[in-house]
Amino acid sequence: MIPTPFYLIDEARILTNMRKIEALRAASGAKALLALKCFATWSAFDIMRPYMDGTTSSSLYELRLGHEKFGKETHAYSVAWSDSEIDEACGYADKIIFNTVGQLTRFEAQSAHIQRGLRLNPRFSTSGFDLADPARPFSRLGEWDVNKLLGVADRITGVMIHYNCENADFALFDEQLGRIERDFAPLLEKLEWVSLGGGIHFTGEGYPLEALAARLKTFSERFGVQVYLEPGEASITQSTSLEVSVLDLLDNGKNLAIVDSSIEAHMLDLLIYRESAKLPQTGDHAYQICGKSCLAGDIFGEARFEKPLKVGDRISVADAAGYTMVKKNWFNGVNMPSIAIKRETGEIELIRQFGYEDYLTSLS
Repeated sequence: MIPTPFYLIDEARILTNMRKIEALRAASGAKALLALKCFATWSAFDIMRPYMDGTTSSSLYELRLGHEKFGKETHAYSVAWSDSEIDEACGYADKIIFNTVGQLTRFEAQSAHIQRGLRLNPRFSTSGFDLADPARPFSRLGEWDVNKLLGVADRITGVMIHYNCENADFALFDEQLGRIERDFAPLLEKLEWVSLGGGIHFTGEGYPLEALAARLKTFSERFGVQVYLEPGEASITQSTSLEVSVLDLLDNGKNLAIVDSSIEAHMLDLLIYRESAKLPQTGDHAYQICGKSCLAGDIFGEARFEKPLKVGDRISVADAAGYTMVKKNWFNGVNMPSIAIKRETGEIELIRQFGYEDYLTSLS
């Protein structure tokens, strides 16, 4: 039995998502790139590679990881490339996407041998969090002036538009894509490819995949462009759990269970957005599940169980892949969860364990 804590990736559940991505690609003609900012656990890439067209990145290191570990097509985006990065980035990338016209101009010579794109900001999004809203006031993420973009249209072959966030509403997607078509048609007509980014929750239960495929195909044919999607969360949703064990129990006005993990260190995105972890909710025995770091608010959330908990019991925290494994850290020196994959056969394969030397070398 693998000691806790560890992330458990379920191969069968990833494949469920991959088959939906494959069906969407076939029906729409769109290509799908794994968004490494959401999920970059490369031991799972062999599962995903047959169903996706490549990767998209947000930094030099993500770009290199995608190039070396996933292969296939590689898109390189950064909010700002530096002089020390640009040559290496252009060496790994099939397409490099600049955030501004200023960056495109600055690195025009270095990027001349590969396809170039710009980030287009439509000035609206589906994000409910100001922290994550790319269309927030004074956003630094992309250009929106059509005339400015048309002025450099001869230097780019495409644009990336990232404006969806956990958007499970096809009607809203359809409406907003229509706004993009109306507002940016003169530019879109000059391009070879358009990436519509990630955040479309099309692998979720009940999502109208056929309608999405038809809409993407219509967009592609209208403007004569290759459409790209950048599924991150959609690629790995519901595929991974964080397995933890109870270390201590106490009652300070409610039943508390302290586990051998930390939301601050191992599920940071939930803490940032003040969301609760997805915990068991069956039974009459209620507990608040707490992390072991010294942060007072290191709390996973409220859970319910069929039986009273005891020290040593294991708990599965669901949906622990997207924007989770990429943000794990060494806060308090709490040991990093191992990584394991549950194969389709049911066998659980331990991929990686971490120890003191990893903590030591992360510092200096």
